[in-house]
Amino acid sequence: MTDLALHGSQYINGVAMKHGEVSRGMFPGYPIHSITNGVHAATWTAPAFQSLYDRHLPDWRRDPLFLRYAISIPPKEIWEAHAQAKLSLTEYINRETNAGFDKDAFTIGFARRATAYKRGSLVFHNLDRLREVAAQHGPMQIVFAGKAHPQDQEGKEMVRQVHQAAEALHGVVTVAYLANYDMELAKLLCAGVDVWLNSPLPPMEASGTSGMKAAVNGVPSLSILDGWWIEGHVEGVTGWAIGGEIEEQNMPARDLDDRDAASLYAKLADVLLPCFSQNHQRYVEIMRYCIAMNGSFFNTHRMLGQYIVNAYRLSGRFLQSD
Repeated sequence: MTDLALHGSQYINGVAMKHGEVSRGMFPGYPIHSITNGVHAATWTAPAFQSLYDRHLPDWRRDPLFLRYAISIPPKEIWEAHAQAKLSLTEYINRETNAGFDKDAFTIGFARRATAYKRGSLVFHNLDRLREVAAQHGPMQIVFAGKAHPQDQEGKEMVRQVHQAAEALHGVVTVAYLANYDMELAKLLCAGVDVWLNSPLPPMEASGTSGMKAAVNGVPSLSILDGWWIEGHVEGVTGWAIGGEIEEQNMPARDLDDRDAASLYAKLADVLLPCFSQNHQRYVEIMRYCIAMNGSFFNTHRMLGQYIVNAYRLSGRFLQSD
């Protein structure tokens, strides 16, 4: 079916630059281009950030490119907006799970479809190492959400692993898994955590969009270099990378898990947690860059414009020539 669709299409594209590259390797001979996905900024921006942007960048809803000028918003106001979003999420988590989340503790968010290649349990790959990180740099808490398909046994096993890890880490790292994941809950999560975790098995992530939703709320990503994050990642500026380049990753899955988990723990221990607790002003600057660089670009306004210019207009010329 894929070959049939490719053969009959006037324009073919992947949904991120890396996706286009991988697709050209899978289907040689076809002119496969790339148009990177985006999210609707106004929909995914938390109320506190909407008010902030309305004050400083009144045209941002009409044209999210104006978020580029978020670089001029005072850091104090960005943190105040984030604190409101984080409080809303914390209250929701405690109301739904009684997990005892603390609005002042460093909070990691992971929410997406629960399936094996997403590697949602990677952060629990070495519980002793995670305990060590928390003991040295805590407090730290992690919130999860996401549903597994009823027939996806590996996805359901991953959810069970998260619950088992939560019990094993009780009193050291606070963990919550939120039920009934939907769009409204996703909005709370993307805006209310301090960092957005993404740990797919590369190069399986065609694009991903949850990190884009976090970015419009000033939440940086801690992510595997795959999908859209290859384009949005500037180390220590818009977030942080886990592991290495995809080209380096021709190794068994278990070895890759070992390496990526070690990289994840090192970034938490050596970079993120010290920055958050000891150099807070710098952390807020990263949040501001996240909005200005990634929030202003990875949105549907830019995406649709590229489809019009690169795909639909080209297809229209073919149709007119017929």
